[in-house]
Amino acid sequence: MTTKEENIRTDEMANPSPAKSIGDPGITPLSPTHIQQNDADQVPSGMPFVVVVAIDFGTTSSGYAYAFTKEPECIHTMRRWEGGDPGVSNQKTPTTILLTPDRKFHSFGYAARDFYHDLDTSESKHWLYLEKFKMKLHTTANLSINTDLQAANGKRVKALDIFAYALAFFKEQALKELSDQTGGEFDNNDVRWVITVPAIWKMPAKQFMREAAYKSGLVSRDNPEQLIIALEPEAASIYCRKLRLHQMVDLSSQTTQNGFSPTDNVGSTMTQASPGHGDRYVVVDCGGGTVDLTVHQIRLPEGHLKELYKASGGPYGSLGIDYEFEKLLCQIFGQDFIDQFKIKRPAAWVDLMIAFESRKRAAAPGRANPLNINLPFSFIDYYKKFRGHSVEHALRKSNVDFVKWSSQGMLRMSADAMNSLFKPTVDHIIQHLDELFEKPEVSDIKFLFLVGGFAESALLQQAVQNMLQGRSRIIIPHDVGLTILKGAVLFGLDPSIIKVRRSPLTYGVGVLNRFVEGKHPPEKLLVKDGTRWCTDVFDTFIAADQSVALGETVKRSYTPAKPSQQVIVIHVYCAEKEAVGFISESGVKKCGSLRLDVSGTESAAPRREIQTLMRFGDTEIRAVAVDVSTGRTVKASIDFLGH
Repeated sequence: MTTKEENIRTDEMANPSPAKSIGDPGITPLSPTHIQQNDADQVPSGMPFVVVVAIDFGTTSSGYAYAFTKEPECIHTMRRWEGGDPGVSNQKTPTTILLTPDRKFHSFGYAARDFYHDLDTSESKHWLYLEKFKMKLHTTANLSINTDLQAANGKRVKALDIFAYALAFFKEQALKELSDQTGGEFDNNDVRWVITVPAIWKMPAKQFMREAAYKSGLVSRDNPEQLIIALEPEAASIYCRKLRLHQMVDLSSQTTQNGFSPTDNVGSTMTQASPGHGDRYVVVDCGGGTVDLTVHQIRLPEGHLKELYKASGGPYGSLGIDYEFEKLLCQIFGQDFIDQFKIKRPAAWVDLMIAFESRKRAAAPGRANPLNINLPFSFIDYYKKFRGHSVEHALRKSNVDFVKWSSQGMLRMSADAMNSLFKPTVDHIIQHLDELFEKPEVSDIKFLFLVGGFAESALLQQAVQNMLQGRSRIIIPHDVGLTILKGAVLFGLDPSIIKVRRSPLTYGVGVLNRFVEGKHPPEKLLVKDGTRWCTDVFDTFIAADQSVALGETVKRSYTPAKPSQQVIVIHVYCAEKEAVGFISESGVKKCGSLRLDVSGTESAAPRREIQTLMRFGDTEIRAVAVDVSTGRTVKASIDFLGH
């Protein structure tokens, strides 16, 4: 909802309308028509880069992969990391970061975890250790450059610094590996970088990642094209449609042959299934933090992809199971103890969660025997100090009967108890899939691809099978944790592969229109110099779930209020609903600003017209502008972080 003060402020900044002095809420566009033209041919092609490096910055684990533009079909995943966990084989490293007591970057991944773990308790409380921090970008409602994060010792650090440190670490690792590969100092200017983010992330979070990349020196602000933000399920989709049958498991038949020769790839089997029309499929990307669902259709002959329904999902990643485990520990040992233990013995808490992680991976639908979880010595020791009685006593006395104390000093959980920790998260995912399959756009789905680290869970696989009941074939790629990474490299090599996307939100600005009796509400009437205006009108740039082609533009013209004005700032509003009439409606909120820098474009023309072209068909929203009278380019940007 806009207040009058804000209206007046808007008005100071950009107002070509005649209703100037009364503080009207917005602008009169010169061209209110929704002109859309297809500039697909203007999408820049040609690769000035020697190599594409993709960074999968995950909630729980991260990694990178690359391919040289000369051999695009050969994707290299990063070298093996030292210090892997027992029972968890992965090319990726945990998304953990360690800063020294004076807040300088120390280490990342296994190295950070192991070093932190080996510090003496008296020392470790001064070091800043962070893990699973990526979710903060999804859960923070008013994300800004100043958003902060809490380290394990309770101290707060700027999120932007942490993300920048992590990206700088990957830059260094990747360039080192490329230098070793090519036998010379590898130049960062020869790299096109790709960073993956969840498709359900809003624009501020995507922009935050870009800002972190600028800060880390991955790319410079002067060369934004060197970095592409890729959407995780889209990347997975690009990889999955190229899969050959020996590279995947078909859950529906539990065989990899499935009546096709093992050299067929999914794309061709998809097309065999319905030759005239590209096949439709769903990608369910189940990661540590989020679950992301994307619906795509293959368009032949080039195999381009078209999005059929806007990205959906939510914070239903495998972290939810960790939270359930933590809730269970609070139930047994008391919330007060667990809170204290996490702050006072943070390294031991990390240990306990690592022990839980490997048991979590052993959970399966048919499992009968219990799972043992090692309690760190300092947990047992600190509990006795804190409560004055033993852990064993707490377990006996607690009302949690499916967790026992084993004689070897472990927590013994029944298989059912472990499964119940999965239930809330898996139920969320299934409910979401159910709702998605109800949508008319999502009919006749041939394949469902399960990707992301959490897709390896047998409990989740079984739940998806039960829900679908044979409606679609469920396919799981063999290297399911690396699917996104490899797809992101393919996307970096050819970003134009996804030709049509759906806008996740409705975007627009507030304008003045001529007042029409009977159509406009009387309280919106504003009379200025004898002309009747309707205020607060929402001028829609693009509606939620509207199809938008790559390179398609939305065109608007704006005029500076005063000839001397240097900058035009126009508030951008967004909403989840498709039809919006006024910026004052519920559910419509200010989400960003369009900034046109018109300094230096002064001209003799009595009325300067700045024509703005906005692109919504990419993974990020972009704007370009031109001064119509001089033909000169005007610096235009859309900011969602409220700089």
